[in-house]
Formats: sequence, structure tokens, C-alpha cells
Amino acid sequence: MKILVTGKKIRLTEGINGYIDKKFSKLEKLLSEDTELRVTVSANKKEKQKVEVTLDNINGHIVRAEDVQEDLYSAIDVVCDKLNRQIVKYKHKFKSRASGNETIRFENFNELLEEEIEAVPEDSELVFERRKKFDIRPMSPEEAVLQMNLLGHDFFLFKDQDTFEVCLVYRRGDGGYGLIEQA
Repeated sequence: MKILVTGKKIRLTEGINGYIDKKFSKLEKLLSEDTELRVTVSANKKEKQKVEVTLDNINGHIVRAEDVQEDLYSAIDVVCDKLNRQIVKYKHKFKSRASGNETIRFENFNELLEEEIEAVPEDSELVFERRKKFDIRPMSPEEAVLQMNLLGHDFFLFKDQDTFEVCLVYRRGDGGYGLIEQA
């Protein structure tokens, strides 16, 4: 497993890098050798430390976790635990869907699943609380953000008025906005 660490508005010391390597190397037993783990550490104006971790291509899926704390090391601990639970939960669901089929591409999976299965709650089945259907109107991204704010939502689905493709605007954790467009 390769761990790539990036700092934003923070100087990464040997101590920070060493702690990140120590914590996240524990995930190696759950992941294949060619897995790339991207860790971004950032500081903001309010003296909070943010840690974001992204794992690409776990059987075509992206696994992501983040946390914000006053103490950087606490944030690293929380994110590592979140990521561990997500990986175990995903692998457990993937294993149950495969129903004994040995095409799963996770190394050491069977032995580790028994060790980690207690971390997955029994009621971890995906349940949709509500479904909505609505017409998607063409509008600009700026109008979509205005509509999202008027509704008090954190995201808003719309059709771009120029390309007529479905897009999504969302509120970011840092207070800004994001736009997701079709590729």
C-alpha cells in the first residue's frame, strides 16, 4: 500500500508523517499492495485541523473519510477508525453478495473478515427513508445554488441550461460550493 500525504496551509513534520504512516499502515492487512491511500491534512482559520483520506479503486469504488478536530492527532485517529469500519463494512457486503463465489480480489480477506466482523452492526442494511421524484428544470449553476439555499438543502440536482446535462451543486464543509457535472 502506498500512502501519499499532502499538507494544505500546514507544514508536515517528520512526526506528523510518521504518525500517519503508523496509523494507516494498520489498514495494509485489509488492502492489496497496489492500493493508493491519499491523505490530505489542512488547517483552517479557526485553529481546527482537518484530515481527509481517499482510497481509490477498491473493486472500482472510492472510499473516503474525513474529520475535523482541534488536535491533529485526534483527527488522524478518528479518520483511520472511520476508514477501517468502511472497508470492513464494504468487504462484508461484497462477500455476502458474492455468496461464496471466489472471485473477490481482496488479499487475506477471509481470515481478516472473521476478526473484523464484530465492528459491523447487524442492522447495516441500506434503507432508503424516502424517495422523491421531481422534474429537473434547466438553469444555471448560480440559480441552482440560490434554489438550494432557499430550500435549506446541502445539495441540489438540476439540468444545465447550456448543455442540458444533469448536474449537482452541493455545499462543501468549508462553506464553499461544489459542482458535479457528467463526464
